[in-house]
Amino acid sequence: MCKLKAAPLDIALISRLLEINPGRGINRSDDPKIYEKNIFYREYQELNNRQHQAAYLETQGIILQLMGRLLGPELPREDVLYHTSNRIAESINYILLNLHNRLSVNTLASRINHHPDYFSRLFKSFTGERPASYILGKRIERAQYLLASGQLSCSEIAAQTGFDHISYFSRSFKKYTGMSPGTYKKQIYRLGFPL
Repeated sequence: MCKLKAAPLDIALISRLLEINPGRGINRSDDPKIYEKNIFYREYQELNNRQHQAAYLETQGIILQLMGRLLGPELPREDVLYHTSNRIAESINYILLNLHNRLSVNTLASRINHHPDYFSRLFKSFTGERPASYILGKRIERAQYLLASGQLSCSEIAAQTGFDHISYFSRSFKKYTGMSPGTYKKQIYRLGFPL
């Protein structure tokens, strides 16, 4: 995993990608156990099959340009720590599937038989973030998705994203996004995204 600040070119490329690939919106489920199914992949493959060859080639070029930025020289070489990267990838997958549960560095480290301090350092070397910060960010991202795609209350969203208290959820959301969950939902509505 790698995080980079989007450059103006990245934003232009993503805008073009969306323009030439209509109908590629977010699935209406907030549960990865549902939306990561073959039926959705088959639907996207069918959209690919119906795509004009010029649009297909342009899409592939844009994706390669965006991926190229993520494979910069600051990332570890592929032959270094290959086995460890698989364990970190497994941990990330576990995090994403269990955002609604209590997640701790100790639990994540014990799942792959590492000391919590060592795991934390490895995790940061592959993601650029400490595990707790990464988990919080993914919880907020999931909350943003839930606010934009459903009719759940803030307390329901807080529970589904692993926050024990709505006040902690609201504070964390505002710190991460710069606005409260309610303001975020109103902004999504004003921008015309369906709720």
